[in-house]
Amino acid sequence: MSEPLQTIEIQTGDNPTATVVWLHGLGADGNDFVPIVDELGLPDNLPVRFVFPHAPMMPVTINGGHVMRAWYDVSFDGVEKRPDERGIRASQVAIEALIAREKSRGIAAERIVLAGFSQGGAITLHTGLRQAERLAGLMVLSSYLPLADSLASERTQANASTPVFMAHGQEDPVIAIDLAERSVGQLIGLGYDVEWHDYPMQHSVCLEEIAHIGTWLKKVLA
Repeated sequence: MSEPLQTIEIQTGDNPTATVVWLHGLGADGNDFVPIVDELGLPDNLPVRFVFPHAPMMPVTINGGHVMRAWYDVSFDGVEKRPDERGIRASQVAIEALIAREKSRGIAAERIVLAGFSQGGAITLHTGLRQAERLAGLMVLSSYLPLADSLASERTQANASTPVFMAHGQEDPVIAIDLAERSVGQLIGLGYDVEWHDYPMQHSVCLEEIAHIGTWLKKVLA
């Protein structure tokens, strides 16, 4: 993953003062969450640059080796039993490059939110909690904490108090809600500030969730 990630960008106003880097899920691409930006209700006096990267193309084991956009491979044993550590850490490096690019464009690290859905949410947690500089917040949708056993030794003090928003569908057949709830418990056990929501939906996003995301973004970027 040495090539820089291709991205889609949307600005809610001129001269943005904050950035949201939003990662899609397995098999999707950066277009996936573009339509939600207009639904977040962000105020005119909070111009935000949304950056939606495309994950690299790779064969995915659980999908019969079919090549698709993915942040890491998923084996038939699932995301917990045999995690693709190499792929996860490669994606971390790629997202750190996007953070560095935003900083070079004048956005301070503490004005950058990392966000992601499903696989993108896993990379958001993995990357955000290991950053040397404090981020504005981490938004994790329908996802979980990957490589949980290594977090205690690899996490940084800079993001020990960074707000974490986690939301999940109660009937999610892809990433079970109990895995997400266990992830929340692990994060709280390490002292993180986690705002948790669950909704009567499957592996998706709902209107109530979008409203909660908008409220949370306004709070962490105020």
